[in-house]
Amino acid sequence: MRLSRCLYWKSGNLFDRMSDEGHFLAHLAAQVFDPDGSFGADFQQEVEMPSSLLVVDHLDLQSPWQDPLIVAGLLAALVERFTDNYYAVVLPTGALSMVAGAALLHQAAVLLAADEFGEDLLLIDTSLARPEEAVRAVRARLQSRSHDGPAGLDDEDEDEYGDEDGEGWMLSPRTAALLALALDDLSRRAWEEAAALGDEALSGQAAGLFADLPRITRRLGGSWRREMARSFDDLASDIAAGRAPLPRCTGEEMALHLAIRRAEELLQDRPKLVAERIAGLPFHRFDMDLDGASDMLLQDHDVLMLFDASLDGAEDPQSEVKQALGLVSLAPLKWFSPFDHDEARDPARGYRTP
Repeated sequence: MRLSRCLYWKSGNLFDRMSDEGHFLAHLAAQVFDPDGSFGADFQQEVEMPSSLLVVDHLDLQSPWQDPLIVAGLLAALVERFTDNYYAVVLPTGALSMVAGAALLHQAAVLLAADEFGEDLLLIDTSLARPEEAVRAVRARLQSRSHDGPAGLDDEDEDEYGDEDGEGWMLSPRTAALLALALDDLSRRAWEEAAALGDEALSGQAAGLFADLPRITRRLGGSWRREMARSFDDLASDIAAGRAPLPRCTGEEMALHLAIRRAEELLQDRPKLVAERIAGLPFHRFDMDLDGASDMLLQDHDVLMLFDASLDGAEDPQSEVKQALGLVSLAPLKWFSPFDHDEARDPARGYRTP
C-alpha cells in the first residue's frame, strides 16, 4: 500500500506540488483545490476541519490476503500512525483505473465509513467520530474471524452485535477483564484524589479524575467523592462475581461511561498490560466490543448531557430541559440513589477505604 502525506500547513503551494507529481495526486489536486491553490468550497463543506491529506493511491496484495476486511484493518492502522484530527484520507473509487487495487481499496474505505466526493474519490474525515466507530467494528470482526473462521461481509441485516436489537450480544470474559482493569485504575485514582482533597471544593485550575467530571460536581465535598469512588468498586465487584456491571444509579452510569473510555485508552496505550490481564481467558466473537458494552450495559446516555455547558441546568428537576426531554433527575446529590430500590446495593457494604 502506498500513501502520501500532503501537508497543507507546511507550504501554501500544495496544489502545485501535487500537480507536479502527476498520476493520482494530480488528478486529486484538480478536484480538491481552487485555481488559486486554496481548498475548494465543496471540499471544505465535506470535511469538518480541512488541513492536510493522506492519499492512498496504490495497493498490491497477493492471494489469500485480497480481502476488504484485511485491507480495512491495515488501512486503519496506517491512518492512526500517520494522521491526527485534521486530516482527510483520500482513496479512489473502484472505477478509477489509474490506481492499482482501486476496487479493493474502495471496499475497504466503505467499511471505514468513507463518504463519496465527486465522481471517483472517497473521503474519510479523521475529525469525526463515525470513522472511529467503524474502525472498532472492523477490528472486532477481524478478531472474530481469527478465532471463529471466515465470516461473510454481506450481512447487511445484522450489526456487529448480532441483529438490529443487539440480540445475541454478550459481555465476553476478555472484555469483562478489560473493564475490570479500567475500573480498578479509576478506583485507585478516585480514592487517592478523595484522600488528598478532603472536603475542599475543586478550584478552576484543578486537574484529575474529579476535575474531569461535569463542572456541577466541583463544589461537592469528600463524602460525595467517596460515593463516586465506591461506584467504580461496586461495578468491579459485579465483574469479580461473574455478573455484568449493570449500573444501579446515576453515579454508576457515569462510572461505567468513564470505565469504557478508560478501557479504550488502555487498549491503545497499554497493550502489554491488557494482554497480561486477559491471558488465558477464552476468545469470543465480541471480545473488546466496547461500543456494544456501551449500548447494552447502559440504559441511556443522559448523564453525558451534563458535560455540555449549553445544557447547564438539565440536572434541575424543574428545568425546562429536563421537562422537555423527560430526563430522570441528574442532580449530583441524587447520583447515588438507586434506580430500583429492590435492586439496591447493600447499604452496609462499606467502602474500600475507610
